[in-house]
Amino acid sequence: MEARLNYFGNAVGAKVLRHLNSANKVLMDSTLDHTTQELVKIRASQINGCGFCTDMHTKDAAHAGETAQRLHLVAAWREATVFTDAERAALELAEQGTRIADAAGGVTDEAWANAAKYFDEDQLAALISLIAVINAYNRVNVINQLPAGSYQPGQFG
Repeated sequence: MEARLNYFGNAVGAKVLRHLNSANKVLMDSTLDHTTQELVKIRASQINGCGFCTDMHTKDAAHAGETAQRLHLVAAWREATVFTDAERAALELAEQGTRIADAAGGVTDEAWANAAKYFDEDQLAALISLIAVINAYNRVNVINQLPAGSYQPGQFG
């Protein structure tokens, strides 16, 4: 399987990715916990069917010390007892924010209030932005059919 387009080698695609990467750097430098960030990226990528991003973020999380058990349970986080209440709130917000087109009301007040219990305003802004950015990456990669499986942790710096 090959990608439909060399998006990284295309002038327009590369410019867009530089901007997405700059936004992602702001998020990585925020006070939002990096483990929570990776869990959110994994869950959104699973929902969107983005094999490349799922591969990348599970490998990055494992490389950073995340356990195989937790990584295997991200898709079933509601039934799993291995996630903190804050991680569960972030995962719920990520799911509802990713499934906006599927949900009549978008993100519920209940999901927002629950997240606000665990995250301050800067972290909430980072969480909203993270959900938006990973969904953008997912859409680029799914539309372009970027193959999954060959990513190496830290490959993109």
